[in-house]
Amino acid sequence: MDKKTKNILSYVFWGAVAVVLIYFCLRAVDWTQFREALKVCKWEYVLLSMVLGTLVFYIRGSRWKMLLEPFDPSTSRLTCFNAYNICMAVNLALPRAGEVVRLGYVVKHSALGPDGKRLLTFDKALGTLLIERVWDALVTIGMAAVLVAVKWDSFGGYLMESLSGIGGATSLWWILGGVVVLVGGLIGLAYAFREKGGVWGKIWGFLAGIGHGLGSFMHMKRVWLFFLLTAVIWVIYWLMSAAIVWALQDIEAFSTLTLTDAFFLMIAGSISSVVPVPGGFGAYHGVVAGALLSIWNIPVGIGMILATLNHESQVITQAFCGLGSYIHENFFRNK
Repeated sequence: MDKKTKNILSYVFWGAVAVVLIYFCLRAVDWTQFREALKVCKWEYVLLSMVLGTLVFYIRGSRWKMLLEPFDPSTSRLTCFNAYNICMAVNLALPRAGEVVRLGYVVKHSALGPDGKRLLTFDKALGTLLIERVWDALVTIGMAAVLVAVKWDSFGGYLMESLSGIGGATSLWWILGGVVVLVGGLIGLAYAFREKGGVWGKIWGFLAGIGHGLGSFMHMKRVWLFFLLTAVIWVIYWLMSAAIVWALQDIEAFSTLTLTDAFFLMIAGSISSVVPVPGGFGAYHGVVAGALLSIWNIPVGIGMILATLNHESQVITQAFCGLGSYIHENFFRNK
C-alpha cells in the first residue's frame, strides 16, 4: 500500500470517527430548545470571541517567528501569521496535514544563503514546531494542576474519573511505549551508521536538523518575550471561553458559570485536540458537554449549546483567516 493510499484511508477513518462522535453528541439535543437559546444569545460576545481568536493567531505567529529567527532573521511576522492561518484552515478538513503545509510555507519564503540554498530547512522548521508544542503542553498541564489544586472540591472528582478512564486503556499505553522504543531505536541506529552515508546518513541529517530546531529556543534574543507571548496567548484563550459563557448568561443553566469555570472549560476543550478528527468536530463537543454534565449537572442537550457555539464560532474564524491568508498569498503578495 503506497503512502497516498494510506493517507486517504486515514482521512476517511478519522472522518468517520468524527461523524460518529457528532451523531452521539447531537442525538441528545432538543432542537427547539437549541433554537430558543440562539434567540437570547448575546452575539456581540460571540463576535468578541472570534476577534480574539484572530488576535491569538497573530500572536502565535509572532512567537513562532522568534524560534525561526536564529536560522533566518528575514522571516516576517506576516509570513508566520499566514502560515498559521492556512495551517488551521487545512486542519479543518485534513487533521494534522495543516502542520506540513505550515512548515512548507515558511520554508518556501525563507531567504537564500550564499550557497543558493534556503536558510530555513524543513527539518529545522519542524524542530521549532515541536518545541512550540512542548511549551504549550507544559503550560496546559501546569494550569490544570493549579486549577485542580485550588478548586479540588469542584473539579477533582471529574479529573480522577478522567484519569481512571485513561489508565484503564492499557493498550494505549503499550502502543505509546512501543512508539517510544521504535523512535529511540531509529535514532540509535542512525547515529551508529551516520558516517557511512546512504539512507542512514540522510536520516541522521534530518534528525540533526530537528535537533537544531529544538535548540532554537536556546538561541533566542529575548526569551522573556517568548514567555510573555505564551502567557498572553493563554489569557486570550481564557477570555474566548469566558466570552461564550457571557453570551449565554440569559440561559438559566449557564447563568451561574464564573470566570474560573470558563477557565476549566478552556482546559477541558484543549484535551479534545488529542483525537485527530477533522476540525475537532464531535470530540470537542463530547468533552465539553461531558464536563458540563459531570461537574455542573447540566444535561448534555443543553451543554451542547455552549460547546457548539464555542466550537463553530472558532471554525468560522479559522476558515475566514485561512481564506484571507490564501488570497493574500496568491493574489497580492506575489504581485
